[in-house]
Order: sequence, then C-alpha cells, then structure tokens
Amino acid sequence: MTETALTVQQIARPNGPARPDHFRFVESPVPDPEPGTAVVENLYWSVDPYHREMMDENPYGSFELNTPLEGRTLGRVLASRAPGLVEGAIVFHRKGWRTHSLVRPEEATPVPDFAGVPLSAHLSILGGTGLTAYVGLTRIAELRPGQDVFVSAAAGGVGTATGRLARLMGAGRIVGSAGSDAKAAYLTEHAGYDEVFNYRTGGPVADQLAKAAPAGIDLFVDNVGGEHLGAAIGALRRRGRVVRIGTVGQYDTAGRPAPVAFDHADVVEKSLRIEGFLVADHRDAQEELYAFAVPHLQSGRMGLDETVVDGFERIVDAFLGMLRGENLGKIIVRRAE
Repeated sequence: MTETALTVQQIARPNGPARPDHFRFVESPVPDPEPGTAVVENLYWSVDPYHREMMDENPYGSFELNTPLEGRTLGRVLASRAPGLVEGAIVFHRKGWRTHSLVRPEEATPVPDFAGVPLSAHLSILGGTGLTAYVGLTRIAELRPGQDVFVSAAAGGVGTATGRLARLMGAGRIVGSAGSDAKAAYLTEHAGYDEVFNYRTGGPVADQLAKAAPAGIDLFVDNVGGEHLGAAIGALRRRGRVVRIGTVGQYDTAGRPAPVAFDHADVVEKSLRIEGFLVADHRDAQEELYAFAVPHLQSGRMGLDETVVDGFERIVDAFLGMLRGENLGKIIVRRAE
C-alpha cells in the first residue's frame, strides 16, 4: 500500500482551554496487516467531551503524549490477515483519530446493517452516546411513564438522545437547558423537549428551572454539574434521582471548579438518589438499545441529531468546537470523498 496515513497526536498538556497547538498531524505509510490483524480505512470519527478530560494528567486515565489518540471510530476493513475480520466489512473500534488503523479481532466489532438507518447513527443514537442516554434513563434512573425530567447540556449528543428516548419511553414533562436561543428552539421543535431555557442569558439556573417546571421534577440527567446540579437538587421531588453522566462545564477550564451550592439536607429529607456510571460497564445493554431505537429510526418517529464535519484534517477543529458548544447533537467527523 502506498497511500499516506495521517494520525493525530497530543504533544502538550493544556493549562486552561485546549488549543490547536496541543496537537499535531503525523504522516506515515498505510500499515500492512501483520498476522492476526487487519487494516481498517476509517470513515467516521467521534469527538467526545471525555477526550478533553484525558488530555490532562488525572487518576482516571490520560492520553500518552506523542502517540496516536484513541477514539470511537467506524471504518471499512481494507486488508485482513485476521480470522473474523472480512475485507470490505464495516467495523467499530476505538483506535481512532487516524485515517487508517491496525486492529485485532478483539478490538473491532462488526456493525449491523439496519435498513434505512445511516451508518453515522452507530456513533450517535445507536453508539456510545445513545447507549449512555439509554442506560441512564433505564438502568440507573428507572424512568417510569409520566415522570418529569430535567436535562442539562440538552443540545449535546447525550442531551438530544436523552430527550428523544425519554419522550418515546412515556416521560411526562421534559425540560432542558442549552447555551443559545436557537438550540432551545431546535430542541422543543424536533428533539422531544417541552421547554428549554437559555442558561447563558436567562438568569440563575434555579430561577429558570422553577419557571420551566413549577411542580418540580422526578429525574435530573446531569451532563454539566455546577450550578445546574444545585438547581436540580432543589427542584427534585421526594425520591427523585440524579444521574451523573459528565461535567463538561469543568473539563476545559484551569484550576479546580467551584463547589456546587445546594442544601445538603435536601438529599436526606427528600430521600434523593445521586448515582454516576460509566457506559463501558453496561455494554450488555447494546442489544436492548437496538431493539428499542432501531424500529423508531426506521419508521421516522425518531430522528438523528448530528453535526457532521467533513474531512479528517478538521478533526481537531471539530473537537475544539464541541468544547465551545458549537455543535447541535452528536458531533461526528466524516471522511471526505
């Protein structure tokens, strides 16, 4: 193979927001498959908030400097010397942020072909993003029909998936927060939300949440932390639940975040439950998600919320734009034809 391959490497730890000069693109020949491996030509790449957390030195895992970054990826098997990895097959793997990946059978999963469902859905509503929302609503929160839900960062990948899934599961009132009026309008018109407020311009989150959900909420799906978490705990009814998914508002800042201000007695007096989880611990729910979501995608009852960026050379820009909140729904980078 003579085609050039590109990889992205992190070359420095940020001290504050991530910048383009924290990365570099490296050219190399496309690898030849070794015995037991296959070369995958990558087609779609996911950029995710957790990547920013892994850019720092932290006890939960960090990217190694000057090596290709990892990430969720869909690609086509280009050449194979591995049983089970058939040339031409579409697979999912985590050796992303490169145009070509050398993978072993245990590192790649064949992607099911669902009629009428775009391939990109396997990185959004059918991928880790949608699985996070599904597990949070079902296994962690045990959402029941008629219960009222509040979602922070509602216009992001997990936020849009949560709104759509909760609506199909029979939730009552679904309220979200977003960073612009345009995003708020999109969510109420397309993604299943009843009301969405702009947390940047509308005043304190607690006041806006009280106005949007005057009778309170049963469940808070938290992608942000901070002020949103404090406001939600005040609004939760007895035996309410908080599902902690992420703290995206703190990933790209310098120093330690400010403490979350809320009445800690509320947790006891209202018998609240606050639980976080990692979607990697719930891979066994993938078939459940397919069974629930695919028929709705095929019927058109559920749409896709994706911001697609064309060209691998724009993957760093897409990642930094996601951290600035420039995306609507799941942000995906697509190989340029």
